[in-house]
Amino acid sequence: MIYWLYENRDLFSSQDGIIYKLLNVFRYHTFRAGGAAVTAFIISVMFGEQLIRKLISLKIGQPIRTAEEVNKLYELHGKKAGTPTMGGLLIVGSLIASCLLWCKWDNPMVWNILFTVVGLGGLGFYDDYLKVSKKNSKGVSARLKLVWQGGVALVAAYVFAYCIPLDESGHHLRALYIPFLKDALITDMHVFSIAFFTIIIVGASNAVNLTDGLDGLATGCSLTTALAYAAFGYVCGNAKYSDYLGVPHHSLAAELPIVAMGLAGACLGFLWWNAHPAKMFMGDTGSLALGGCIATLAIACKQEIILVVVGGVFVMEALSVMIQVISFKTRGKRVFRMSPIHHHFELGGWPENQVITRFWIASLIFAMVGLATLKLR
Repeated sequence: MIYWLYENRDLFSSQDGIIYKLLNVFRYHTFRAGGAAVTAFIISVMFGEQLIRKLISLKIGQPIRTAEEVNKLYELHGKKAGTPTMGGLLIVGSLIASCLLWCKWDNPMVWNILFTVVGLGGLGFYDDYLKVSKKNSKGVSARLKLVWQGGVALVAAYVFAYCIPLDESGHHLRALYIPFLKDALITDMHVFSIAFFTIIIVGASNAVNLTDGLDGLATGCSLTTALAYAAFGYVCGNAKYSDYLGVPHHSLAAELPIVAMGLAGACLGFLWWNAHPAKMFMGDTGSLALGGCIATLAIACKQEIILVVVGGVFVMEALSVMIQVISFKTRGKRVFRMSPIHHHFELGGWPENQVITRFWIASLIFAMVGLATLKLR
């Protein structure tokens, strides 16, 4: 909507007028990206307390697994029972509001990302609702969850693969790029790109969901990941920088930093309320939406492979669960004290704040390492 003011600045002032010159700044992607971050942050901070009060009045509190289910972990987290959940509504709402305000409305990449955020956020909301209404931590069945995730991911993947118009230079999103190589490893994955993108979206949403187990953990890690993809998106959308760094260029990617910075602002604002001791949890409403947003940003700027590095903490969390399950089923033994891995360190004696802070540090390092690959091509 803001960009409309720039396009129609002649309606408000002559070319020599002050208003005309002021509106001219709205054409710069960096300015609008900063505006999106500030807008999302302000919305999250301003409406956070109201949302907390509303959730408390509706008795929408987080159910905690019983002592029989998690034993010692219940001693550490039992006091959190009843903390308002579904706080992801704040993240999703502030992100959408900032994108609608600062992004160009004719960009299909932006709409596809927001579709994924709303689709997976809706699944998370339904999951949180079932947990709260039934007063247990089960929620949506694994089968329904996978079907819903897969359906949203398939639609988003198809749009990315076949509905995003070609760049002026003929670039499309079906090519496969890997770090350290300037040219595409596969120039066109054709229909296989849909399966590839679907796996990334479903995997990322589940990985962030698994990470959301401690106050502010998933929020802080999502923040650093969003900042990294704001940089990737800026390079991808800028013909000069993408050519210099050997990164695939697509003109529509110029709006991606605005979405990524909106996500970063939303996470930072939510962290205001979600930092230990959390006054509100994001729930699956937030974690599934965050994962979907990060995955679609990675796909849109053709940096989906490097997501394994940039989102290293999310990968660690997901792998720890997979390793634990496989080990227990095949050998009858556990590799970790408990999975996801943040609980392993918690049960090993690390205070919750220490686990969170160290994982944030790791996430920041992963993001910087991922960005460093821009120069190694």
